[in-house]
Amino acid sequence: MKQLFKSILKYVKNPRLKQLKYATVQQKIGIVLACVPICILLGLGFGLTLTVLEASGVYSSDTHAVSKLFEEESPLYIIFSAVILAPAIEELIFRGPITLFKKRYFKIAFYTFTLLFGYVHIFNFEITSQLLILSPLLVAPQIVVGLVFGYVRVRLGLAYSIVLHGCYNGVLIIPAVIFMP
Repeated sequence: MKQLFKSILKYVKNPRLKQLKYATVQQKIGIVLACVPICILLGLGFGLTLTVLEASGVYSSDTHAVSKLFEEESPLYIIFSAVILAPAIEELIFRGPITLFKKRYFKIAFYTFTLLFGYVHIFNFEITSQLLILSPLLVAPQIVVGLVFGYVRVRLGLAYSIVLHGCYNGVLIIPAVIFMP
């Protein structure tokens, strides 16, 4: 996992349109599964910012869309939406097109789509002027994890980034649904 993290970090510093050509499906699945804990650690690490902001009274998770989703929808709907539907749609929109950009514009596309992916999650919050000021901190977890999704999309293929995104959401959402009051 440490070697994979270093590979991802190196890639993110200098993204290139270069697929792993000779990896088997089994090897690709192994890479995706190894990326899940990396994403969890990165997402939770950057997510600590939200905890600090909430503890200091600057932000409240009570107005977050996920909180409302848990109050209003059934557990099956929540799991289907978060683990299957959202990853498929988001990956098709934010990761699907990046390989269409050739060498000259690829880096710009890679970073732009990653930022757009992160910032689309700002709509999970109740929009206020204070929230917009804090937005880089609030969407940092999605941006950082989006970089890993982008790495997997380019190196392994779109289907694998969809699977990774679904696994990542599943690890976060399914326990929350199970322990839902």
